[in-house]
Amino acid sequence: MIPSALEHVREIARHSDRIAVFLDYDGTLTPTVSHPENAFLSDSMRQALRELAARAPVAILSGRDLDDVRRRVDLESIIYAGSHGFDIAGPCGLRRQVATDFLSNLDTAEKELRELLGGIPGAQLERKHFSIAAHYRNVQESDVATVKRAVSEVAARHRELRMIDGKKVYELLPDIEWNKGKAALWLLETLGLARETVRPVYIGDDSTDEDAFRALEQCGIGILVGEQSQSTAALYSLKDPAEVERFLRALAARPL
Repeated sequence: MIPSALEHVREIARHSDRIAVFLDYDGTLTPTVSHPENAFLSDSMRQALRELAARAPVAILSGRDLDDVRRRVDLESIIYAGSHGFDIAGPCGLRRQVATDFLSNLDTAEKELRELLGGIPGAQLERKHFSIAAHYRNVQESDVATVKRAVSEVAARHRELRMIDGKKVYELLPDIEWNKGKAALWLLETLGLARETVRPVYIGDDSTDEDAFRALEQCGIGILVGEQSQSTAALYSLKDPAEVERFLRALAARPL
């Protein structure tokens, strides 16, 4: 069991002049829901983010499309990274897109996957700008293996793409050395925050967030949201989005 971040706010915030906060969206800022389109940010969570962003750099790194997560959070003062960090935008003209030359490959793979998943009740295919997600949260248990097999088959035909496994979702991404961890490190460097006096804090709940926990192990803090049944590189934990909100408010209330 790793300790609660709520009980160690002072320890997490000390030994640095500033903190930079990175957050996942689904399962971290909002509860996990059966239909991703219904994951709405609460007014109180938005206010907590607004208050923290007034004191420290804040970035949201999501598997969602950039425009989708930016619209749901609706705060101009923070940085957004969609498609697991492949599409980044922020204040003062900050912009980066990674792997744009893979878009045609994703288009082809999407068509193939739609045909394979079309007859599976509950399967939901979501095309994002830089990835394709096959959600199986609402699929019967007996059909889950069929969904995985379909995504695996398409991935095998398109060696330029890689398959990742998230919470009730299989996803295809460009097969390059880029993930949420790489995106977080790039943001720290680009924003002039890659120095000893800045402590990055990354909060997330999914397997894709482990890349960021590992990337920031030497310079920052990883916080896992949810049950601690999985192996993790995070140093602290929070039970749910409600505890995440409390933690963000505690950080905003401290001198950073």
